Amino acid sequence: MNGLSMKHLRYFDALARLGHFGRAAEACSISQPALSVQVKELEDLVGAPLVERGGRRIRLTGLGEEFAARTQAILRAVDDLEDLGRAAHGPLAGRLRLGIIPTVAPYLLPDIIKALARLYPGLDPRPREAITQRLIEDLAEARLDVAIVALPISEPALEEIPLFEEEFVLVRPLEDIGKPVPVSERLHEMRLLLLEEGHCFRDQALSVCNIAPTSTRDLMEGSSLSTLVQMVGAGIGVTLIPQMAVDTEMRSAAVCVSRLAEPRPTRTIGMVWRKTNPLSGRFAVIANIVREAGVDKQKQMAGSLVASCAARLRV
Repeated sequence: MNGLSMKHLRYFDALARLGHFGRAAEACSISQPALSVQVKELEDLVGAPLVERGGRRIRLTGLGEEFAARTQAILRAVDDLEDLGRAAHGPLAGRLRLGIIPTVAPYLLPDIIKALARLYPGLDPRPREAITQRLIEDLAEARLDVAIVALPISEPALEEIPLFEEEFVLVRPLEDIGKPVPVSERLHEMRLLLLEEGHCFRDQALSVCNIAPTSTRDLMEGSSLSTLVQMVGAGIGVTLIPQMAVDTEMRSAAVCVSRLAEPRPTRTIGMVWRKTNPLSGRFAVIANIVREAGVDKQKQMAGSLVASCAARLRV
């Protein structure tokens, strides 16, 4: 097929994965008409349709499904070759596709990017925020290099490096400041607010409160920690958030934050990557940078928690 390019394959791979021209174009950082032209060129080169057009989502033809599987294998091999070349030369540089879960990204990612820019000016971080399941899938398909997630993941093909422990704290309406802190198992009696299904932090919060996932029908949900904290400020209920989120989320909500009783619930934040990646040694160095950023953030948030609670008590 003369004229077939890696660009054709990457654009078609995005369309096959996302099932939508608009989202695929956004993922590829091009316009939707440009993506459509590239896919049509690919079909002309192949000599048969790969995509069924019509409706809001596209479907792959039988040939398109087989072509998509072969395309993914080719792109994985090409990415591995690029990584092999990068591993053989000097300091870490070039593209770094970094996945990060939503309950960490807003609070730690800026510090990570600043540290990487200072230590590796030739590195081009490309962060992507998504839930854990999506990040693990993208790692397996070589669409990400590394991911920052809550451990354990327990995938045999992935290397797991624990970075730091993070405490969960209780967020209550401001009028509850100074009141005794309930034990974790009683939080569901106070109208516990949770992240929607798919977030690992939801499962961790349920475990802290000893609530079975099958009995969450009457619990209220939000799409982000910010939404949950605003709901608490409106008097709807209480919620749990990771300690690193305290400073950011308390700025615009009438809430108070308390540490839970010993043994205080925590989660382990870590970094994962494919064991077969030639850059594994370099990723271990990046993991240390993320660890330092996380530990520093924990120290800042511990001080912020004490200062914020003291200030609100004076008010």
